[in-house]
Amino acid sequence: MEYLDFELPIKELEEQLDKCVLIGQESDVDVTDTCKQINEKLEEVKKNIYGNLTSWQRVQLSRHPSRPYTMDHIRALCGESFLELHGDRGFKDDKAMVGGLGKIGGQSFMVIGQQKGFNTKTRQFRNFGMANPEGYRKALRLMKMAEKFGIPVLTLVDTPGAYPGLEAEERGQGEAIARNIFEMMRLKTPIVTVIVGEGASGGALGIGVGDRVFMLENTWYSVISPESCSSILWRSWEFKETAADALKLTSTDMKQNGLIDEIIPEPLGGAHFDRETTFKNVQKAVLGALEELKGLSTQELINQRMEKYCNMGVYNE
Repeated sequence: MEYLDFELPIKELEEQLDKCVLIGQESDVDVTDTCKQINEKLEEVKKNIYGNLTSWQRVQLSRHPSRPYTMDHIRALCGESFLELHGDRGFKDDKAMVGGLGKIGGQSFMVIGQQKGFNTKTRQFRNFGMANPEGYRKALRLMKMAEKFGIPVLTLVDTPGAYPGLEAEERGQGEAIARNIFEMMRLKTPIVTVIVGEGASGGALGIGVGDRVFMLENTWYSVISPESCSSILWRSWEFKETAADALKLTSTDMKQNGLIDEIIPEPLGGAHFDRETTFKNVQKAVLGALEELKGLSTQELINQRMEKYCNMGVYNE
């Protein structure tokens, strides 16, 4: 288990607890009371730390290397029913964007999301979850296929942003993302979006237009990352914590500002501490949202989606 800097008190207590248990196993000394006291202290420290996380600490949790990625969610939600589909039928298959058909709780979905990779080799293979234009065009192709057959769409967002390379710009990165937003707005099938990790910039918006948008508790969603914001405003990454607070990028901030619909709770310590509970919470939210959307006609669905996004940013002085 890897620990973040603010989790070091937890690491120390867990090491003490392990030593205490080991002493009890290797000797005749009764350490039951001591272990109980350490365990109680550990739970207290966990509740105190995770109950008072700063915006920057939530950003760190969203990037935790042990956190479940998109393919982990897909395997847990769809099991062996998932059939991955490849290619944009124009340039190539973007490995940073995955998608395909699968069943969740007996209901067919077209599942699309960004995959980062879990080690150096797979991260390079997946381009760190930063999709090229062909990735967004593949996503749109799959959405149009889902629309044709009346299958709801589930998008799982986890990206530090769309790939900013020269070749991506040459192939129309901006146009691809804009086209996705335009087409998703009028897609004739329900769309459920879940932010499962990082939701940065247009890279997230390219598959983020949903009838229902959920965020896992320790994720973030913003026009720019705290580090990039800090480097632009202060010419240094040292102010990333200040930038994270100012950006209002946490799930709580997004819910308060009416930019998402609901927050999906995570186990104490984050999704990586109890993956099964996290997957169950995501499945419950997705199927619950679809149940609400099923009763709407196609025109009502599109009208509500358009109204939802047109109302964002509107305020009275």
